[in-house]
Amino acid sequence: MRCPYCSSEDTQVKDSRGAEDGAAIRRRRQCLSCGQRFTTFERVQLRELNVIKRSGRRVRFDRDKLMRSVSMALQKRPMDRDRVEHMISSIVRRLESDGDVDVKSKHIGKLVMEALANLDQVAYVRYASVYKDFNETKDFAEFIAEEKLGE
Repeated sequence: MRCPYCSSEDTQVKDSRGAEDGAAIRRRRQCLSCGQRFTTFERVQLRELNVIKRSGRRVRFDRDKLMRSVSMALQKRPMDRDRVEHMISSIVRRLESDGDVDVKSKHIGKLVMEALANLDQVAYVRYASVYKDFNETKDFAEFIAEEKLGE
């Protein structure tokens, strides 16, 4: 494993433990060249996924990008990080087990929307504002009325 600080490939695992309900292994490492410590995660990957964007462009699926977009929706919300990790892992496993290596971004957005609706309604509306491309405040009101949120 290459050190993120000095790029040395001479690193040592100091501690390993399960993470994400056993779906990943968290490894604490130390660089033998510069002495810095860092954490890596090892996950099972069933297949390489590609995302087909709205424009038709194809890009490699990035789990971290998915996590960042969900984290933005959950910003300043009282949410346990383990629950979010579990949600992301569930979405990724579902995508990998669907059998298709090419996944439309719209399908990923739909899965995230379903998961966030059950996790946090404020984050659900925030994510929807980007996913559904809200342009005005009335778009929020219409969405909330359609989804019957807050009842």
